[in-house]
Amino acid sequence: MFMGEFNHTIDAKGRLIIPSRFREELGQEFVMTKGLDGCLFVFPQNEWESFQGKLKTLPLINKDARKFSRFFMAGAAPCEMDKQGRTLIPATLREFAQMKKEVVLTGMADRIEIWSKEKWIENNSYEDMDDIAASMQELGLSI
Repeated sequence: MFMGEFNHTIDAKGRLIIPSRFREELGQEFVMTKGLDGCLFVFPQNEWESFQGKLKTLPLINKDARKFSRFFMAGAAPCEMDKQGRTLIPATLREFAQMKKEVVLTGMADRIEIWSKEKWIENNSYEDMDDIAASMQELGLSI
């Protein structure tokens, strides 16, 4: 399971060091794609195959389903980790997530999210957490 928050930098070639805590579970080959809220999602191969399987069950006649699938599938890129634990973030994905140098990697159980430092700060204030926690009860999650 992926968990934790890590601050890293992208080098001039667009490479990012994957935190050592994530490397073993992520594996040598994995998939990176556009994520929600302007971040990137990184899936181990088995989790990507599971997610992709769910996308394939969406009805083609539903316009939102097609757009949702297209968002994740068209942006997906197979990635590898080098011996130093680095991976290249494709230029199109760096552009989508507005990544320049400083990034935040977060473990999200079945995937990793990569955020530009600015977007992480902008999108992840927790001032409304009490309201969000209350709304999670409607989804069947209570603390």
